Amino acid sequence: MNVSEALSYIHSVCWKGSIPGLSRTRELLGKMGNPEKKLRFVHVAGTNGKGSTAAMLASILRQAGFVTGLYTSPYIIKFHERMQVDGEMISDEELCAITEYIRPLAQSMTESPTEFELVTCIAMEYFVRRGCQIVVMEVGMGGELDSTNVIESPEVSVICNIGLDHTEVLGDTLEKIAAAKAGIIKPGCPAVIYRAAPSVEAVFEEKCRAVGSELYKADFDAIHLLRHDLTGQVFDFGRFAALHLPLLGAHQLRNAAVVLTAADVLKARGWHISDENIREGLAAVRWPGRFELLRKEPLFIVDGGHNPQCIEALVQNIRQYLAGQPLTVLTGVLADKDYHCMYASVAPFAARFITVTPPNPRALDAQALAEYLRQFGKPVTACSSVDAGVREAIRQAGADGVVLAYGSLYMVGDIEAAVLSVSKKAF
Repeated sequence: MNVSEALSYIHSVCWKGSIPGLSRTRELLGKMGNPEKKLRFVHVAGTNGKGSTAAMLASILRQAGFVTGLYTSPYIIKFHERMQVDGEMISDEELCAITEYIRPLAQSMTESPTEFELVTCIAMEYFVRRGCQIVVMEVGMGGELDSTNVIESPEVSVICNIGLDHTEVLGDTLEKIAAAKAGIIKPGCPAVIYRAAPSVEAVFEEKCRAVGSELYKADFDAIHLLRHDLTGQVFDFGRFAALHLPLLGAHQLRNAAVVLTAADVLKARGWHISDENIREGLAAVRWPGRFELLRKEPLFIVDGGHNPQCIEALVQNIRQYLAGQPLTVLTGVLADKDYHCMYASVAPFAARFITVTPPNPRALDAQALAEYLRQFGKPVTACSSVDAGVREAIRQAGADGVVLAYGSLYMVGDIEAAVLSVSKKAF
């Protein structure tokens, strides 16, 4: 099996979809000898910020000298990003070998696992084969019924910012969504949460009482921003002075507060993590596609925000970092997302829009999005591809302008590749 065959099998039509429940994952892992039982985990759930939070935690654990696994989704450029050890993606050879090992086991099941369940099982085997001492595992969707929730006793459960997303599966209120995410809190295992409305926090408090877990709430009042620019932020937090975080935005400082709280919980549980490990881990973290600067002339920033909370954070960043600069907005969306909430608050900052079709079967066509955006009274250009959209946005912005690309994580990889290609040539 080569890597193309492995990926074709993983992505094949029969594996598509998301069917909540743990029975298929447990059955397949059982056939594999239960690799998950040989690992220790930090389990990370939430609507927004869980990828950034997981990346920060993994970076700190690497700096502390632990062989650290990281499991995230979706990927930005390459499927292999979804499972990493010490910052390195799974290799083609490892992916092929593990997929070939798992395929007959999966095919022997009466009820086939979904794609996400299969990938989760591949990751578990990979982390065992690589001798991971700890794995930071991001939930795919929800928590209680997500296939990652086969984890029995995490070192700490981390729940990030809660928002309204996947409401058709998780529920139509923040409290219902919080209840689904609280499913990762396990008996006797501590939990750390991103601060929320009292009614949302009450859901986590009740869950912790019910299972005998200690609850820690990140102290956002302890965050003191010292300075920031497009290269990162410097802030104080509790006993820490002048921490550097390359990720931008006030929401990333709050995510960092969650991470610092979780790191202290891990220390209390016997993990040897020094304050210097924490400092160096935060400074070294990179999480692409989140208000990320790709180019300077013109300024070219890409952000994968797509739900109301992400857009709120994006608007805060526009005001903080790009005030008074008319934006050339490069955008594309998935048709099944509530994209109406994505543009009204950004449109006042836009000089013009460039639309593209994200590389996803669920994408909204660039022409249809262009028609929708014309209601804001700004010039709109629809492009035939992401690459063409990047080139047109750079052309229209001019060397002194600003391009803001946002709308769907699925197009971030193509945008980054196109910007790199343009940057290598005289435009």
